[in-house]
Amino acid sequence: MNFQRGIKYALITSVFSGFAIFFNGIAVRTVGDPLVFTTLKNLGVGMILAVLVGIKIFRNRTLFTSLSSHDWLRLFLIAFIGGSLPFYLFFKGLSITPAASGAIIHKTLIFWVALWAIPFLHEKLTIRQVLALGLVFGSSFIVGGITSLSFGTGEMMILAATILWAVENIIAKVTLRTVDADVVVGARMIFGSLLLFAATILTGRMSLISQLTPGQWGLTLTSIAFLTGYVMSWYRALREAPATLVATVLTLGALITNVLSAVFITHSVGAQLIYQTILMTAGVWFFWTASKKIPNYTFNVKSDHI
Repeated sequence: MNFQRGIKYALITSVFSGFAIFFNGIAVRTVGDPLVFTTLKNLGVGMILAVLVGIKIFRNRTLFTSLSSHDWLRLFLIAFIGGSLPFYLFFKGLSITPAASGAIIHKTLIFWVALWAIPFLHEKLTIRQVLALGLVFGSSFIVGGITSLSFGTGEMMILAATILWAVENIIAKVTLRTVDADVVVGARMIFGSLLLFAATILTGRMSLISQLTPGQWGLTLTSIAFLTGYVMSWYRALREAPATLVATVLTLGALITNVLSAVFITHSVGAQLIYQTILMTAGVWFFWTASKKIPNYTFNVKSDHI
């Protein structure tokens, strides 16, 4: 692994994430149907990756022919656990949940990733890192406050999606040891979008697609662009750095989302946002500096264990 390169990719991913969450919150409400929006967005990314991965495999066919039965199983699991079901759960929940509650619940991803990464990936966490995670998560309550957090149907759907994405992190980390990153992300989005497309057909929502306005298509295409950049950089970050470190760095995307909201929605940058920025950045920095001091931060694990 290359920590420095992994951090760079994770920072790029956090930028895509920050913009994506802001625009997706607007888009899913504008399009109206979470399943239709999620299907179109993921299908668009899947088509882009199908072309890119197809060209890459054509130039080096061993990327495809060398896949084992275990690799294929993990790729399908990643597509279902990461590329289809949680997307619908998350955006359905986001459409009926206050943005502040959704953001706080999604930030628990760092704890779920750590929970699975320690036993399955043998990643280590020091007391300093645990405190840093607490600082990062605690900063989420500054904007919106703890009173904004409730647990209705929407919140539970977002929590379920977050846990599924955490599990995907672990499976993907193992898969990336033997499979090219673009092949993994391609499988995730191509197979995942096909599952969502099938669900759209089976639920009788196909007619809604033809009713979309140019404005709704514009938001959807913007979301496709952000998601493409997100998955391409995220899997490269996960390949090069520990899963807990990548998940922690990705929380910085919330700062971008909050700044965009302050500029375009509330038209106000308050002291709360400044405090959150300082605390969250400090938490990520403490986690990163502590991880560099741990020898053998991750250990080799036989991929057949997952």
